[in-house]
Formats: sequence, structure tokens, C-alpha cells
Amino acid sequence: MCLDGHCESHVNIFEPEAGGEGEASGALGRRRLLAAGVAGAAALTLAPVSFAEAADGTTAGAPPQTGEETRVITGLLPTGVADFVYLPVEVPRGVQKIAVSYSYDKPGVPSGTPGNSCDIGVFDERGIELGGRGFRGWSGGFRTSFEISNSEATPGYLPGPVGRGTWHIVLGPYQVAPQGLNYRVQVTLTYGEPGPAAVRNFPPRRAKGRGRAWYRGDCHLHTVHSDGKRQPAEVAAGARAAGLDFMVSTDHNTSSSHGVWGEYADSELLIVTGEEVTTRNGHWLALGVEPGEWIDWRYRNRDDAFPRFARQVRRSGGIVVPAHMYCAYVASQWKFGFEDTDATEVWTGPWTYDDEHAISTWDQKIGEAVRGGGRWVPAMGNSDAHSEPQVIGMPHNVVLADDLATDAIMDGIRAGRSYIAETSAVELTFTASGEAKQAGIGETLKASADAPVDIRLDVKGVPNGTVRFITDEGQMHQESVGASGEGTVTWRTTTSLAAYVRAEVRHPMADGTPGQGNTMGAALMFGPMAALTNPVFLKKAGR
Repeated sequence: MCLDGHCESHVNIFEPEAGGEGEASGALGRRRLLAAGVAGAAALTLAPVSFAEAADGTTAGAPPQTGEETRVITGLLPTGVADFVYLPVEVPRGVQKIAVSYSYDKPGVPSGTPGNSCDIGVFDERGIELGGRGFRGWSGGFRTSFEISNSEATPGYLPGPVGRGTWHIVLGPYQVAPQGLNYRVQVTLTYGEPGPAAVRNFPPRRAKGRGRAWYRGDCHLHTVHSDGKRQPAEVAAGARAAGLDFMVSTDHNTSSSHGVWGEYADSELLIVTGEEVTTRNGHWLALGVEPGEWIDWRYRNRDDAFPRFARQVRRSGGIVVPAHMYCAYVASQWKFGFEDTDATEVWTGPWTYDDEHAISTWDQKIGEAVRGGGRWVPAMGNSDAHSEPQVIGMPHNVVLADDLATDAIMDGIRAGRSYIAETSAVELTFTASGEAKQAGIGETLKASADAPVDIRLDVKGVPNGTVRFITDEGQMHQESVGASGEGTVTWRTTTSLAAYVRAEVRHPMADGTPGQGNTMGAALMFGPMAALTNPVFLKKAGR
């Protein structure tokens, strides 16, 4: 043991002999790969790293030892390595803190070939079982080191006792260069008495509210607890500045920020706890889960695990929402389908081509639901803001809810009683009226097959905006509002002609023209989105 210094051990995981200082200098010697140890995505478990035994003393009543011990592990991961590589660390009694740092090489690669990228996290002595209780933190590729003690932890990680047993450092090599990925992991244990337990301050699940009303909220936000650069205080301040009534915390693959949000919530801002679940086959938002709830991400579509974790979110009172389904980044495209989702994000941050694609897919899914009489999937829009200059609340959701409370907001989103607005300056009212009845966003109007149904959109806050009414046939009406940005657009149809109607409000094209949705061309036919509604459904009376 080296309780007052650092004992280094060097291991080349995929080489037959130990490297570095060799056996004479305390190297761990030859290593072999062990069998996969976790259900879900492909996993690889390495042979364990051991520290001093009985660090709390061998005699009853003896004082705990103090100081530090360090191990350094190196290795090579080849192209095609498992999604997750687990490095077991045998932690003895009497450990006050565990500290881990890592690095890996980034060799040059041919154009168009992914280079090395590797995430990191950790599970404690309770194990690495999929969805189990052992999760203690994840920072992806955003940090090169972390520390955990009973009193505090690096953002992204959960404070608590450093218990005796086998901990697992998790490497996530989601891109590996043709040359392979050389890594170095350093583990330091600090011995001593544990400090006081960390205080968790969860946010309340209800704010003051206005009763049944339209509430504005951004449901996809990041902080320093994952790959964001904003502190929680900055995110909360940004939500208030954007005119929002609620916000959802969705750091990647961790619940660590949940315990700090109570300090920043108040009667005017509801802060909802959530997570962005970052799998290898797409990202999804777990919104409205119980504070402290963690959702596992270690699976692909082929593993058939997604439905299990979607059920976990719903049991916790939350909803399941695919995020940025056509994002071009590695592992970001949505591959799990929509059967187990409650809504889907169709507009993420500033309007781009992938949002146009997402809108088209969502509209197609509405048509499928109408044809089969099944459940439809409402649309959402969020900023996915991480840092400056990304704008919190651009866009956000405007939700009709019974109260400014987590459960009520989730119910409103799940029912599709919402529209998406670019900023709080944008206001919409969208209705369908016929035979002395009226239905709003997310609702159904029943009327005789040939009875006139009047569609009406009142809009504010989009100067020279272009309003589009879209049905299961496509765009059926287009009309622009004036420079004031305020106006009313109406159109008449029947339940025999339209199964649903939804509305879009677009900014002018770059040349100032309104655009035309019923033409074809090399460029997009409209300017950026300013607002988008969920549909009003139309049904023939008696059906």
C-alpha cells in the first residue's frame, strides 16, 4: 500500500504483456477480458483493479487510516469495441472520496471517417444492472475528471457514501478511429472519515399559477450537470427572462441537478425535473419524473429495452418525448419508433432543415392515427439550450393546463393541448366551429358531413407572417398578416373534407416574400417557423 503517495500501475488491456513500468515496479501484470456484465447494449467488462485491503484498520476500534492511493490503467480499444467498457475497481472500507480522471488519444483520420470520442461515468458497489440502483454519475465527454464523496460530487455525479465493494468506471467509446483508441484512467481513493451527507433541495411540483390557463415552458434545457455551460441559476434566470411559466431540467443521462433546483424555483416559475436519455439510437426526453429519478440509457433499438424505460417514466408521472429526431450528429437520429412515446419534439432551437423533416414525419403520423383510429402523437418544440448564444425559450410550448403544476402540465402536453411559439411575443388562438359547437387545439369537433366548419386563427407577434392551414390533404389555405404582426385568418371546410386541421405561422422568406406551399422548387418554400399548433380533429357526427 502507498497511503501517503501514489502507486501507479500500467496495463495495456489488449496487449499480452503489461506495459509501462513492468512487473518489477508494481504493474498489475497480464490482463484478460472478462465476459459482458450488463444487460442491454453490448458491454465489455475488464479484469478488476484492486486497492489496499482493510483500509479501516485490522483491529476492532483502531482509527481509520488516512492518505491516498492511486492506480493508473492504460489500454487500447479497437474499432468495433462494445458500446460500454466497464473497469471494475475494488474499493475497500474506510474510503472518504473516489476521484477519477481519464484521457485518450485523437489520431488523425481520413476525411469522412469518425475520430475518437469516449464518454465516462461510474456505478457504485450496488452494481451495473440495467436500470439498477448503482448509478452514481455520468459526464459523457464533457469532463476529463470527477470526484464523489458523501458531502459533495462533481456536477453530473451523485454525492453519497463511497461504500466498500466493486465499483465500475464506465467508458463509452461511441466513436473509435481505425487506429483504435488508447486510453488512460487514473483512480485515486482518499481514506478517512466521511463528511456530512449532502443536502438535496428538490423543487416543488406546484407553483402559484392562474388556474386553468395557457402556460409557457421550455422542456429541453442543459446545465453544467451535463454538457451545458450554464449554472442552474443562469438557466432559471434565462427562463424568467424569456417570459416562461415553467421549465424542465433535462441533463444528459443523470439526475444530479434535481437536488439543486429547489433553490431557484419560486411561486412564479415551476421547475420540473427530467432527463435527456442519450442512447446510441437516438435521444429522448423523460419529462416530469419524480425528483431524483434516474432513467437508464445503455441500450439500442435491437435490445428491446426502450419500452421498459418508457413505462418507468410513466409510472413516475412523466412523459416520453423523442428529441431532435433528425439531428445529424452520431447516435442522435431517432430509431425507436413512436409506439411508446407520449409526444415528439419537432422543432429544436433555431429553425433548420431537420425541423422541416421532423414536421413532415409528425404530420404523416397524424394521418396514420386518423386512418387507424389510434392514438396520435402531439408535437413539442424546445430550445435544447446549452450555453451562449443559444436562447432559452426559443422555441417553447404554450400548454393549456388546469394549474401550474407538474402533473397538470404533463397532462396538457400528453393531450396535445398546446402550440409551439418562437418567443413569448407570439400568441395564438386556434379553433374549429360548426353546428353551434367549438373545439380547440388537441380537441375534436363532431359535425354533420356537409355542415360548414369554420377554422379560425388569431395571431399576434409575427410581423408579415404567413399563416398556413394544413389538413390530411396538405396545405389548403394560405394568408399573410400585416406589418403589425396581428390578424385573424379564417377558412371553411367540412368534416367530409378534412380529418384534421393544424396551423403554421411562418416568417417571410429571406427576400421578404411570403412563400408558397403548393409549389415545388430547389429551395424551401417558406421562411422559418414562428408558431405551430397541434391539430384540431374533425369527425362526422355519429362516428
